[in-house]
Amino acid sequence: MCGRFTLKTPPDQWGQVLLPPEDRNHLLSDWKPRYNIAPSQDILAVVRVPAAELDYAWLRWGLIPPWADDPSIGNRMINARSETVLEKRSFIGPMKSRRCLILADGYYEWKKTAVGKQPYWIAPREGGAIQFAGLWEINRKLGPAPVCSCTIITTTATPELAELHDRMPVLLRDEAAERWMDHRLAPAAAQTLLRPAPSGWLAARPVTKKVNNARYDTPDCLSPPEQP
Repeated sequence: MCGRFTLKTPPDQWGQVLLPPEDRNHLLSDWKPRYNIAPSQDILAVVRVPAAELDYAWLRWGLIPPWADDPSIGNRMINARSETVLEKRSFIGPMKSRRCLILADGYYEWKKTAVGKQPYWIAPREGGAIQFAGLWEINRKLGPAPVCSCTIITTTATPELAELHDRMPVLLRDEAAERWMDHRLAPAAAQTLLRPAPSGWLAARPVTKKVNNARYDTPDCLSPPEQP
């Protein structure tokens, strides 16, 4: 699964995102480095707006379907399984017209040990920003202003990460990211893009248990584990 992640890489280094550099200026005043992003918070994504152009958007993490009248349903939809994304009522519509890329540069997973769960930070070996495959939705029932929310799609973990968890977020790069965001691509074809990352591309390292607190969001979330 994916229940926490990071985005500390500055906007001027988001080289693989699908927008030209000049289109990033409008979000700089809202962006700040994040070291412990948690569900129900606003997260940064690339979406396709009605004019069929790509743009950035802040989306609440935890998809709230358009028919829902309680925002807490989003707590159960922070992730969507790639294998069944075309079978679930909440995800069929977004798969047709509201696919997105969620910006990150790593994510956390927890390993069970004799002394409790040990958090690990998982990120590309060479560093840099990454893009999770996501779906987003608009709910107009919760109040006068529409609520835009999203979910991160997961798939089977690569062998080297499976000892931490059997699921991982779908990471899309280059041509796969462009195809995912192509509004002409049929949902069934888009689903074929939802595959595990190449083996060996990601690395996991243990970090401090301070990250267990969702309210803790400072650079030392990525510090080494405390000594026993």
